[in-house]
Amino acid sequence: MKQFLYLLGLSVFLVSCGSSRPSGYVQTSPDRTIFVKPGSNRTAATRPSSKRFNTSKVNTTDNYIIKETSSTTAEVAPEYLQKASIIDFARSFEGTPYRYGGTTRAGMDCSGLVCTAFEQEQISLPRSSKDMATQGVRVSLREVQPGDLVFFKTTRRNVISHVGIVVETADGIIQFIHSSTQAGVIISSMTEDYWKRTFVEARRVI
Repeated sequence: MKQFLYLLGLSVFLVSCGSSRPSGYVQTSPDRTIFVKPGSNRTAATRPSSKRFNTSKVNTTDNYIIKETSSTTAEVAPEYLQKASIIDFARSFEGTPYRYGGTTRAGMDCSGLVCTAFEQEQISLPRSSKDMATQGVRVSLREVQPGDLVFFKTTRRNVISHVGIVVETADGIIQFIHSSTQAGVIISSMTEDYWKRTFVEARRVI
């Protein structure tokens, strides 16, 4: 009897040990998980993994990444956490005025915003949008994910002259953050006629 009680107690201990999880992840339902950034007021549960992440269903907000999955296992790939950090930092510049060559809150140009945001994750990119378009791999608009770069030709020189960072791809609508000459750092949509007309390509750096 004592041996039975000992084995029973041991099994309960092992199960309880195996259920501990690091902070930072919340499984809100069997098919929905969010990653919570450090310092936010959300609680946590589930371990990250880069093996089973569904890259086609990722949405970002100011404070976390949401991942939809058909599996009951909630997993978030590390590179998506890195992209979320880049997006959050870029969004902190919303409303900053445009300034050619600018890289601070006093003024930003389009490539300055991208360079500054990526530098927060120790990723160095060329300073001009034209040279940035040589980095990473090219992806179609149907495949873009938050954190990808979108490039445009906005001048008569017929070369890439503008760049933005994709921040959301919900319901087939692609939104990106960029610094425009007229409005400064804003979020725009690829559904707008001007951006549809001037779009050249999208690239994935991470």
